[in-house]
Parts: sequence; structure tokens; C-alpha cells
Amino acid sequence: QVQLVESGGGSVQAGGSLRLSCAASGDYSSLDMGWFRQAPGKEREGVATIDTGGESTYDADSVKGRFTVSQDIAKNMVFLQMNSLKPEDTAMYYCAAGLAPLVALRPLNGAVYNYWGQGTQVTVSS
Repeated sequence: QVQLVESGGGSVQAGGSLRLSCAASGDYSSLDMGWFRQAPGKEREGVATIDTGGESTYDADSVKGRFTVSQDIAKNMVFLQMNSLKPEDTAMYYCAAGLAPLVALRPLNGAVYNYWGQGTQVTVSS
């Protein structure tokens, strides 16, 4: 069983930065990691993914050039560095883990992820 716990959310003004963290426990060595977000009244959106080795990443077009996903394998941590935040980035952000072969086919599709954290709220004011 894999447990994921997010932290680092908060309130920030537009143009600011936040760094989200995801602490993973359990056997997730064969799992790729992803970040998703969901705003009230909107569908869940894939934001960024990183593979098991931390070498390959994939970002949604909406965050390219602003968000960076990274991993500290030794510390069992995954991060999402968010820069140049916009009000439309306001959402609950979730960390997720899924089997690498499936995630590789559809990296931003939440249906291929098996494990989810409880989420951390990010609010960006204009």
C-alpha cells in the first residue's frame, strides 16, 4: 500500500511562487508520480508527472514554463515548484501515483493513477 501526503499549499498573490511537497510511504518504486488539480465546479486537471527514476517529466500546456516537477528519491519526496502563479491556478492540488507503463501512455489522465493524497489548497489572488 502506498500513502501520499501533500503539503505546502497556501495563499499567494498573482506572480508569486509556492512549492508543494508530497511525502510518499510504502512501496512506490515501480510507480510514476503526478500532480493534479481541481477547482470548484471544474474537472480534475493533470498538471505534471515524473517517472520512477525522476528523469522524465511531462507538463500540461497550461503550466509549461511556470511549474516544475522534481523528485528526491532518497527522501521519498516529490515536489511541484510553481512560479508566476495566476488566479486561474487556484485549486486543490493532489499528488498521485500510478503504474509506470500505464502512466507513460496517458500521463495526465487521472484514471491511470491508483493512489491519491488528500490534497492541499492553493489560492492565488489578483
